[in-house]
Amino acid sequence: MDTLQDQIVYSFQSLWDKLAAFLPNLLAAIIVLILGWLVASLLGQLVQRVLTMIQLDVLANRLGLDRLGAQVGRKLSLAALGGWLIKWFVIVGAFFAAADILNLDNVSNFFVAQVLPYFGHVIAATAILVIGAVAANFLSEVVRGAVRAAGVNVAGAAASITKWSIVVVTVLAALSELQLADDFLRTLYIGIIAMIAIAGGLAFGLGGRDHARKVLDD
Repeated sequence: MDTLQDQIVYSFQSLWDKLAAFLPNLLAAIIVLILGWLVASLLGQLVQRVLTMIQLDVLANRLGLDRLGAQVGRKLSLAALGGWLIKWFVIVGAFFAAADILNLDNVSNFFVAQVLPYFGHVIAATAILVIGAVAANFLSEVVRGAVRAAGVNVAGAAASITKWSIVVVTVLAALSELQLADDFLRTLYIGIIAMIAIAGGLAFGLGGRDHARKVLDD
């Protein structure tokens, strides 16, 4: 009887000792998460304000970001995007720091070995998508104006081909940056470029046939 009672007392004592050793780490992890969230929010706001001060959105709107936002029905801001990325990077870092405090080595090692290096690819892919979308709208309008000035009746088709060509290439480039099915994307990229080149040549050739005839007659 005494042996059973001793075992029960020992079990509860062992549980209490482990809990007493774990509670300080748990408290420290919670503090790290709270401070990490606060720092992330402040740092995100600071980055957004700095990007706004250097008029990044003004430049982007000149290149067509505002028109892209109107098309998707939402106001787009590169400054806000930069602040958001920095904020969540710090939050994720705080989460894995808390995991390290709790001796969750697998989680913290995964962050250092996998998440942290890959985050750079995510930022680069996001930048590629934003720049590509802005460039697609800007260059499509340039092509539309140039084709109209040339007197060829394919301004709309030429602008659409230009826009969607850049969009497709941009998406493929972003996926490649994220290291998603590189071999498949490379083959698809070559095929799409060839298809766009053929389609563009046909559009310009058929649409400009009458204009070319007039030039030759003159």
